[in-house]
Amino acid sequence: MTTGTSPHVAVIGGGILGTSTAAYLARAGVRVTLVTSGELADGASGRSIAWLNSSGDRSAAYHYLRLAGIDRYRSWQAHHPESEAYIRFDGALKWAGPGESFRSTFDFERRNGYDSLWIDRADIATVAPDVDPAAVAEEGAIYNPGEGWISMPDLIAALAADAVAAGATVHENVGHARVDVQGDEAVGVVLADGTRIAADHVVLATGPAVPADLAALGVTIPDATPAAFVLFTDPVDVTVRTVLNTPRVAVRPTPDGRLVLDADWAEQSVQVADDGSLTVPEASVEGLLAEASRVLAGNPTLTAQHVGAGLKPIPGDGNPAVGEVPGIRNLSALFTHSGATLGLILGELLADEIVTGTPSPLLADFRFHRFVDTAALEPIATGAWSPVNED
Repeated sequence: MTTGTSPHVAVIGGGILGTSTAAYLARAGVRVTLVTSGELADGASGRSIAWLNSSGDRSAAYHYLRLAGIDRYRSWQAHHPESEAYIRFDGALKWAGPGESFRSTFDFERRNGYDSLWIDRADIATVAPDVDPAAVAEEGAIYNPGEGWISMPDLIAALAADAVAAGATVHENVGHARVDVQGDEAVGVVLADGTRIAADHVVLATGPAVPADLAALGVTIPDATPAAFVLFTDPVDVTVRTVLNTPRVAVRPTPDGRLVLDADWAEQSVQVADDGSLTVPEASVEGLLAEASRVLAGNPTLTAQHVGAGLKPIPGDGNPAVGEVPGIRNLSALFTHSGATLGLILGELLADEIVTGTPSPLLADFRFHRFVDTAALEPIATGAWSPVNED
């Protein structure tokens, strides 16, 4: 712990998780320095379908965490009226592919208290007039009226502004920053040019790079991160409000009248070269545009504006990994697939843990300790760390 009236936390990563954590820390009176390799939101957060949901079958702990995540967006809207432009809760619609059924998914959601309605194909226009009913499965579809979407670049900019207003410092375009570890303790960060920034606690929130960044520190976690892409269309003349998750394409609007598209089949077509560069086949781009046109009312002609390709962070077991890093004191990390839905809640919970030293019960099932043999790491693996305000 360094001397002074306020502890200092360094956050590495300018995506949704890093900026959210920085904003909550700064709000709590902590001195914060956020560093990011490029511009804010230029990584995975800037190329996400950004669907706010707890849809489908998942563990109770994960479902509850996601519900808390959605709640925080509603709280954000209440205190940031301008966010109505980039956070929307206009519902989401999903339906099964050929030979499949979503009836069991619907039953699961209803049993677990999730706001879920079964809509017959003939009634689709009553909840989603932006959808072509002919594209919907014959059995009907699930409509989740409480779901929505966010524009993460807009939210990240607002979070960074809040953090700076509360006293945080933000450094963009610093290149690859690494955690400075001395012995078994994180003592700051080292920027690409060799500049060292001392800190009492470090937060690693580098999206798909988290596994490699931790491996460089001797901590190995399972990684299921794939190459992926989303497609941004040119502005469209039709009004699209509903998030669509269909068998061949996912669709959501943007604040400026464009659409964001993705699909598992398209993601799997991304070609990864030996140097790590990614190529998105033109056939996949055209296929996404055609599939999106097919499911939208009026079947509008859609054109591509740009493709956002990169790595999509997914832990090896699919569940979030949040909190202290085993074996390294004063280092926390965040690594999760559902960064959009969990962006605000994880930043809040981790910031509170760092400030108070009290682990959140909401994160009990999502610790990094589940990935490592903790027997040799005691007492660090007990979950106890030093709160940054212990002075």
